[in-house]
Amino acid sequence: MNYVIIGGVAGGMSAAMEINRTDPNANITVLERGGIYSYGQCGLPYVINGVVSSVDDLIARDVETFREKYGIDARIHTEVEKINVHDQVVHGKDTETNQSFEVAYDRLLIASGTRPIFPDFPGSELAGIHPLKTIPDAEHIMHDLDEETEDVTIVGGGYIGLEMAESLVKLGKRVQLIQGAPQIAPIFDPDMADIIHEKAKEKGIQLVLDEKVTGFKGEDHVTSIETDKNLYDTNFVLLAIGVQPNTEFLENTGIHTTNKGAIYVNPHQETNVNNVYAAGDCSTNYHRIKQIDDHIPLGTTANKQGRIAGANMAGGSLTFQGIVGTSIIKFFDLTLGRTGISEAEAKALRIPYDVHTTTAHTRAGYYPNGEKIHIKLLSHRRTDQLLGGQIIGKEGVDKRIDVLATALFNEMTIQELVDLDLSYAPPYNNVWDPMQTMARKTFS
Repeated sequence: MNYVIIGGVAGGMSAAMEINRTDPNANITVLERGGIYSYGQCGLPYVINGVVSSVDDLIARDVETFREKYGIDARIHTEVEKINVHDQVVHGKDTETNQSFEVAYDRLLIASGTRPIFPDFPGSELAGIHPLKTIPDAEHIMHDLDEETEDVTIVGGGYIGLEMAESLVKLGKRVQLIQGAPQIAPIFDPDMADIIHEKAKEKGIQLVLDEKVTGFKGEDHVTSIETDKNLYDTNFVLLAIGVQPNTEFLENTGIHTTNKGAIYVNPHQETNVNNVYAAGDCSTNYHRIKQIDDHIPLGTTANKQGRIAGANMAGGSLTFQGIVGTSIIKFFDLTLGRTGISEAEAKALRIPYDVHTTTAHTRAGYYPNGEKIHIKLLSHRRTDQLLGGQIIGKEGVDKRIDVLATALFNEMTIQELVDLDLSYAPPYNNVWDPMQTMARKTFS
């Protein structure tokens, strides 16, 4: 059986290893557009600020390991240009030699990931303007961040924008963050985002909100950034305004995608075309709370979907159970956690909901050094089923957001939180966890 995989990072290599374990006669070819396999993209901001010592630490297995130990035809610098789904052939070129190639498949996995959105603004070709998605991107950023680089601008206040704002402040840079919306961290509701705004200002980050970037100015190197309202001096720009799936080569294949290019898949990671699967950041994810095919590209999901796709390509019958939209971000001494849906999403979906909020302490009242934790839960107005949660604090956020994610996965009600057997000891919690206390008050 000839297996071809487009993409050599999270989803693609999870699938390749599952096929390797499942089918002893597998002939696996992986086509990777870059030069590096199987690395942790989420760790890049921590290499830039020195918390992780080297980009090499992010590489789980190098390309030679896949070739020599696992017998995988792991290719690099191979850009896929089109797929003939009728003849089951992938066409592309080697970007170093410019030579064309074609590879026949019995089963094909598209795990081509996403790339940063890099708008064609006036001046976008100037030096000093960077995306961050790959190891080479991080290396270019570190090369550009010399001692003379003092004023840096981040465009976009999502995951990468917040993580890089912290990293750049730690490197001693003056940071301004421009966001086209009224708040940073748009996955949080405005009342919770206010806490994040306060922390950003405390750390000296200049927030420029509700302004849209329109261009850049400079001779050879960027010296200022222009918005629809103002002009700001800067000598370094990080563009972190989102990503888009790498799926342009699917034109004329008949493979169904969303209007933004994410590939629709069923629970077995199959596309609508025979023998073609998709997984990871380039594919959709079924959202258990929204009950729709969503697109939330995260490494955890990519690895799960890749494993399922690989198993099923090799004759298995695994099913992806969906997501509930869980994520967590470190922002200085705060941890920002969310799962399920926000108020904005509930309104967009026309789901009737109630809001429950509390600010509590993370430890027993008599135990020293407890920290405040801010909790916001949403429940269905008629059924009391949990719909989502947002938690921000200095400690204990990860523990509680994972409890909520588990509760959402199992369609629990807010009242059922009260009956959970959660861990307690004075250094870690109150006798009643703050979420349970809030749930008790809701029904008292």
